[in-house]
Amino acid sequence: MEHSRKWINWQHRKVLLAIVRCRTATLGGHRDRCTGCGHTTRISYNSCRNRHCPRCQGNARLRWLQARERELLPTRYVHAVFTLPRELAPLALQNKRLIYNLLFHASAETLLEVARDPRHLGAEIGFFSVLHSWNQRLQFHPHVHCVLAAGGLAPDHASWISARRAPSLPGRSFFLPIAVLSRVFRGKFVAGFATPSSVGSFSSTATSCLWPSCGRSSTTTGSSTPSGPSAGRNMHCAISALTPTASPSPTAG
Repeated sequence: MEHSRKWINWQHRKVLLAIVRCRTATLGGHRDRCTGCGHTTRISYNSCRNRHCPRCQGNARLRWLQARERELLPTRYVHAVFTLPRELAPLALQNKRLIYNLLFHASAETLLEVARDPRHLGAEIGFFSVLHSWNQRLQFHPHVHCVLAAGGLAPDHASWISARRAPSLPGRSFFLPIAVLSRVFRGKFVAGFATPSSVGSFSSTATSCLWPSCGRSSTTTGSSTPSGPSAGRNMHCAISALTPTASPSPTAG
């Protein structure tokens, strides 16, 4: 906390304090007594019930997974991850609402646009997205996990189009080309980042230092081409196969 004092706020402190105190004597405790035989258990310390606490959210996570399993279609699923370059992490940390909204919109529009293209799938797909703001080493690293059905509805909504088979990968399905997804995502994010409403919400110093070639004069919203040489460096999409379950545990976190 001492190293993060510059950006941490009272809400963060409240969450951290709740997690530290969870199921300890600090929050008090209780005994359970059987009304039949009168047996009394030992003291159980109370939980913090904070929605960010990993101890308290085990049951909630299980219920969420069960609800998602009931929504599954009888088809394969794939897992896509859209990431931002680490150069944008400081800006995202101080402008969470703007960057996170842009990340969600750019990734969703990318998936829908590329999937509708008959050269790739030619279908209307469905998916859900979950934001992760940290990596496994607890470093700030905003990225979006998407769980998608490996196929979609035909344009007339009368049939199902399954993911194509990749000639170079026998026995494995080829959902959407990663290079195309990465390129389109990069273009959409840069175009959204460079809009007057977005740029006006950031400090000019932070924007110029972190993204000197973001191409603010660009008018090609949704373009598949980055607006500058350093725009979107290390910004990409990765896709992997999923077993037929609701979602992997990282996505549910």
